Amino acid sequence: MNKQRIVVGLSGGVDSAVTAHLLKQQGHEVVGIFMKNWEDDDDSEFCSSRQDFLDAASVADVLGIEIEHVNFAAEYKDRVFAEFLTEYQAGRTPNPDVLCNAEIKFKAFLDHAMRLGADRIATGHYARARFNPVTQKHELLKGLDPAKDQSYFLHRLNQAQISKTLFPVGELKKTEVRRIAEEIGLPNAKKKDSTGICFIGERPFREFLNRYISREPGPIKDERGRKLGTHVGLSFYTLGQRQGLGIGGVKEKGAQRGSGDHAPWFVARKDIPSNTLWVVQGHDHPWLQYRRLSADSASWVSGAAPTPGPVAAKTRYRQADAGCQYQDGAAAGTFALDFSELQWAITPGQSAVLYDGDVCLGGGLIASAEH
Repeated sequence: MNKQRIVVGLSGGVDSAVTAHLLKQQGHEVVGIFMKNWEDDDDSEFCSSRQDFLDAASVADVLGIEIEHVNFAAEYKDRVFAEFLTEYQAGRTPNPDVLCNAEIKFKAFLDHAMRLGADRIATGHYARARFNPVTQKHELLKGLDPAKDQSYFLHRLNQAQISKTLFPVGELKKTEVRRIAEEIGLPNAKKKDSTGICFIGERPFREFLNRYISREPGPIKDERGRKLGTHVGLSFYTLGQRQGLGIGGVKEKGAQRGSGDHAPWFVARKDIPSNTLWVVQGHDHPWLQYRRLSADSASWVSGAAPTPGPVAAKTRYRQADAGCQYQDGAAAGTFALDFSELQWAITPGQSAVLYDGDVCLGGGLIASAEH
């Protein structure tokens, strides 16, 4: 690759820092940009953006590259956070990282970088991109480190976005990235990976949602219709949830210790019209097992839906690929997946992402699932 002007999204983390180093090592002109996407509570103990910027600036100093601080908070609130709240209020469980990548990192950030005269952008995602000369299409691939692969979060990227993006650490294992960072003396070499949603940070999730979504308490019932307790609002629960139900001690009178009656409770259904939270006992309860899902808001990396037939899919991040049959839906932008094996707690609002081997085909938002 000829020398190019590449704008790197420097987050303050080790992955983007090593990304910038690798590109500079290859002889490219590298410019760093720190994206500020949230500013409602910068001064709180949970919001780390100030420290993250200081870390990113320290990295830029060590690498000898420029860094610019860019505020995308307004775009983030309009395009990502508003959708996040709408989905939760409708009883679904959205994944804001997917929307953030599509709307902010590979749209607002990409546009900004192009205005700076960039040839391409680069991020610290564990994914890969390549051009397929046979199909004449750009492909999105899983990262080589299976434990860190982030292609699931990038499945909404299109041809134009992928053609302008580099993922240098997608070719490496995380341990190698850490080793490189220590070797070249990066100040954040041992910084722990960020977890959770960027605008929530490490704070308790329910505490955060409380500020934006009103509570509407209602009954918690089991499969026999017995009321076991009271929930604080359906928006605050997700399918498969085990913690925070407040009914851990509920069991049949006279139940034998170690029997199924002592099994943990899981959220199985959310009935919006009756404001009822349905729970079941045991991880393998039939109400938590699904065979088929329907999805909408489909987005395909190649620009076209795959041919109906066998594919692999993930219905949540860190899940192993599951074999299934892909079918076009009745309406535009919809599809269905029939799985060869039962899938656990398929959750509306999450993404169903399709793969052909290591190639990420795209996906859609889970609308419903059938047992």
